[in-house]
Amino acid sequence: MTATPPDPDPDRTPGLEEGSGVRQGDTPPDSAQTSGLSHDQPIPSKATSVGFLIATAVLTLLIAGLIVALGGNLFGLW
Repeated sequence: MTATPPDPDPDRTPGLEEGSGVRQGDTPPDSAQTSGLSHDQPIPSKATSVGFLIATAVLTLLIAGLIVALGGNLFGLW
């Protein structure tokens, strides 16, 4: 079974000119649509965001320290 498309048939829509154009002052037909959420979305916890930022900062500092240590060892600074 084939569903009919939601758009109106241009051949049977009044107000359309040749080539599916609309006369000046006319409003073109529109498809029906449903938008929005079906239910409320949960609000994410702020603790997750703070924890992620702390973990990212710690990881960044560890990687920066590793790069400095390897660079110092490479150039004979220690």
